[in-house]
Parts: sequence; C-alpha cells; structure tokens
Amino acid sequence: MKILVTSALILVGSCATLRHSEKIEKLKNSISYNNKSVVENYINTITPEELRAFVEEVSSEKYDGRMTGEEGHNKVCNYIKTYYDSLGIKPPTTHPDYFQKVPKSSLPDDVKDSQNVIAYIEGSVFPNEYIYITAHSDHEGIVEGEVYPGADDNGSGTAAVLEIAEAFKKAAEDGNGPKRSIVFLHVTGEEIGLYGSRYYTNNPVFPIEETVTTLNIDMIGRVDKKHKNNEDYIYVIGADRISSELHFVVQEANYNFVNLELDYEFNAKNDHNRYYYRSDHYNFATKGIPVVFFFNGEHEDYTKPTDTADKINYLLLTKRTKLIFATAWYLANSPERLKPEII
Repeated sequence: MKILVTSALILVGSCATLRHSEKIEKLKNSISYNNKSVVENYINTITPEELRAFVEEVSSEKYDGRMTGEEGHNKVCNYIKTYYDSLGIKPPTTHPDYFQKVPKSSLPDDVKDSQNVIAYIEGSVFPNEYIYITAHSDHEGIVEGEVYPGADDNGSGTAAVLEIAEAFKKAAEDGNGPKRSIVFLHVTGEEIGLYGSRYYTNNPVFPIEETVTTLNIDMIGRVDKKHKNNEDYIYVIGADRISSELHFVVQEANYNFVNLELDYEFNAKNDHNRYYYRSDHYNFATKGIPVVFFFNGEHEDYTKPTDTADKINYLLLTKRTKLIFATAWYLANSPERLKPEII
C-alpha cells in the first residue's frame, strides 16, 4: 500500500510539474514582436551622440551635483521640463508646469522643497493604462567643496529616459504612438532615501491602480569589475518578483534587438546588497505593481567626484537604452495588459 501511495504522489507531482512547464512555455510563446521592423525604425533613433549630450549636460558643474532641494537640482529639473516642452510631450493636466511639488514636510528635516518632473504621451487605445519609465534626477551635491557630478548615477538614467521619450514621440508623430499611455517620471530625493518616488506613489498623478508596470533606470552607463572582459551586459532586478510575464518580456526584447547578457545575480532574494530595495522602483512594487530595475553595478567611481561624463561607455549606454525602449514598446502595445501574477 505504501508503495502504491508513493507512486501516486510521484505521478501527481510529475503532472503538476508538467502543467507548470506548459504554462511557462505558453506564456513565453505569447510574447512576440509582430511589428519588429517598425520598432527598429524608432529604436535606431537612440544614438550615442544624443545620449552623450544629455549626460554631459545633466552632470555639468553648473548644476552643483544636483542635491535634492538645492538650486542646482531645481535648475536641472527646469532643463528636463524644458526639453519635454520643446518636443511637444505634454505634462499632466493637473500639473501644467510638469512639476509635482515634494514638500519639505515629506523630506528629511534639513532638506528644502523639491519636485518630481512628469511628462507623458497619451495612449491611443488604452489611455487610462500607464507604463512608467523612471529615473532619479538628484545626486550628492557638493561634498567638502567638491562637486559630485553623478554622470552614471544617475545622469545615465536621466539621459536614457529623455532619449526614450524622444523616440516614442517620433513614433506618435508618424501615427505609431503607444496604445497605452507612457509616463516619463524623473524623481527627486533618491539619494537621501527614495523620497520622491515614495511621495509620488502615495500621491499619484495618474490612478495607481491603473499603473501597468514601472521600468526603473539607475546607473546604466558604466561597467563593473565582474564584467571587465564582457561589457555587453545589464543587471536585471525584480522583473520576476510580481509578474512572470514581465521577466519574459525583457528577455524577448533583448533577444530581438540587442542581445546583451542579462545578469540576474542581484535579483536573488538573498542578495546581500539588497539592490531590489534601494532604487525608486521599490516604492511602486510596494503597491503591487510589476517593476524591473536596470543597473550596471557599482564601479570605482560610484558616489565619488570622479563619476564624470568622459568615463561613460556611450555605445553600451545606447544598447541598454534600446533594450528598455523595446521592453516599453511591447508593454505599451501588447493586446493584453501585463498580468501581475507569478506562474
């Protein structure tokens, strides 16, 4: 009798495993780019020259290291909003100056009022469903008389968001605009504790329950020690924590358009660095929103005054930006909304 019961359990377990593997395979097969040539038209507008110009601007000394609440950061926020206005990418109707004020009362005691910058392209079919592309705009400021330029942290992410926005705007002008709305969100206060994204998710401009996913970009312009001999990589963190589908969408985007090594080392739940909890996607994740964090890892100039624009690998930054654009394109245009479920 014991032998029969054991055999039955093995059979049931095998069937369950088979059903799970079949579900995974079905999900993976459902993700495809039917309009690959159209995507390539716009992905190819993302160039190292334009990304360099953005990084050099954002990390220039005139912004005094972009400390939250200080004049330098306020000025870079003005630069960002002016860029969106020049492209004709509109602000939310409730925030016509592109700024969501983050009041001093929501920041540490010694920090002045600051702001998130918000622009968006309205979806043509599902305008009330929102894809977020985020990056923090602040950095360390001036420390002991030295400007911390933050070219990689997070000039690279800021540049990527601006370049992705431009590509989507060109698509919209050609009649290929996104079916879902895309929100370009530049948050403040990341370096001092994820304050800008926390304020936003607690005071959302668009309904938080209609947020499909958040693609967060924080440091994607350099190479860490582990990858010195293989620079074509990106760390992908969190994509499978809330949505199995998001995990496979990133893989499909990568396979079709850039073929980077997707490194999941820091995605491990026991990662001692705890990167999943250390950038702005996390505040969206706490609301049950599927997120993914794109990251190049730490390097010798991380949080130092030597994190300068001349050290950015612009060809690599371009590939990584293209991956994020392709991921956003699929999510914005897929027939079905991304499912926040784990298979």
